[in-house]
Amino acid sequence: MGRVFSGVQPTGNIHLGNYLGALKQFVKFQENDECIYCIVDLHSITVPQDPKALRQHILDVAALYIAIGVDAKKSTVFVQSDVPGHAELSWILTCNSYTGELSRMTQFKDKNRGRESAPTGLFTYPILMAADILLYDTNIVPVGNDQKQHIELCRDIAIRINNKYEGTFIVPEGSFLKEGARVMSLDDPTKKMSKSAENPLSRISLLDEPATIKKAIMKATTDSEGSVRFDIENKPGISNLLSIYSAISGKTIEQLEKDYEGQGYGNFKKDLVEVVVDALAPIRENFEQIRYTDELVRDLKAGGEAANEIACKTLARVKDKFGLGL
Repeated sequence: MGRVFSGVQPTGNIHLGNYLGALKQFVKFQENDECIYCIVDLHSITVPQDPKALRQHILDVAALYIAIGVDAKKSTVFVQSDVPGHAELSWILTCNSYTGELSRMTQFKDKNRGRESAPTGLFTYPILMAADILLYDTNIVPVGNDQKQHIELCRDIAIRINNKYEGTFIVPEGSFLKEGARVMSLDDPTKKMSKSAENPLSRISLLDEPATIKKAIMKATTDSEGSVRFDIENKPGISNLLSIYSAISGKTIEQLEKDYEGQGYGNFKKDLVEVVVDALAPIRENFEQIRYTDELVRDLKAGGEAANEIACKTLARVKDKFGLGL
């Protein structure tokens, strides 16, 4: 039995890429492992946020955790900023990392493209992520494929500190899905599906109505060949839809290619609509039942207390290794 940690930013509605890349794994791990799942609100303020909206989004994400099947009685679910240790450990890790390795992060490059200067928090974001993970002596981190570089940085920092002060941190492993882990935009399959994209039909959100899901899938970019075949380089649009279909249905891409051989994209898209709608319907129903309950807030507060207890023990060990405090 290992300890699992992961988190999601409270920045609006969670989309299918978040679900298939990370959230779907959350439920699987809680059956056999000690799981700690966080709403990482400190990460969200790397860009300006409306305070009232942010608090609502925190509760939205927490309710979605429960709606997809995370059990607050089995797993620890909490809000990042309720545990001060995240920020404290982040500073210690910052003092043991380098600007060169941070400047190589591809997500920072993407978000900073076209700017003369960027918020410091956006630059140091991966260090706070490393602190989130290392604070809980984490063994496994279920995240999307787009986070691989950040997990490697976390491991590098932990190993670097362990080489100076033996036994300071457990070095975690990332857990990544092979198919559907990196869900691409529906209108531009060369880009990752994103909550911030201007076109709402570029993504499918977990709380979307069936009509919205149908419109997004039926309008999804494909190609003129009309052959349901997986080929990322030459057919990125249909390859993306195949990955989504496979990840939700459990069928292999090879099986789906056989099922739709010679049928064109119309039938394939119609069936994909049905698969996605059926998969998301219970999540939407559960969310509506959970979102505005007092129990949700109680679970988050209890989770924060449990997480803080673990965090304090880790920080005491780290500070002792570094000679901090009395």
